Amino acid sequence: MRVLLVDAANVVGARPDGWWRDRAGATGRLVGRLAAPLTGDDVPAVDEVVVVVEGAARDVPAPAGVRLVRAPGSGDDALAAEAAALAAAGRAVLAVTADRGLRARLPAGTDVRGPGWLLGVLDRMACNRPG
Repeated sequence: MRVLLVDAANVVGARPDGWWRDRAGATGRLVGRLAAPLTGDDVPAVDEVVVVVEGAARDVPAPAGVRLVRAPGSGDDALAAEAAALAAAGRAVLAVTADRGLRARLPAGTDVRGPGWLLGVLDRMACNRPG
């Protein structure tokens, strides 16, 4: 099992849906969507979801099933530190970010996916939800 480690600002910013008018609201919606277990053929099993939030979105509430890392400064620094701590604890990490500089700072062996992958998974899950 692995930890899904999400760069919230990078994922929110990947889709031009007006997020810049309400960064905290957009981040809260993303975090809420991550509270449901991820499913799909291209989704590896994860046993923990960790989301790094920063800036105006740092105070969004954490739903059950999601652990927030509230970056006091740089979200990239917080995500790199969290990935290093998880790897040092022997945890496999699946990081979600498109930031090339951040990707280069992640521990060796970190599986990395882009925001489009995660948003696609979440969109397919929403389409398959009953009701």
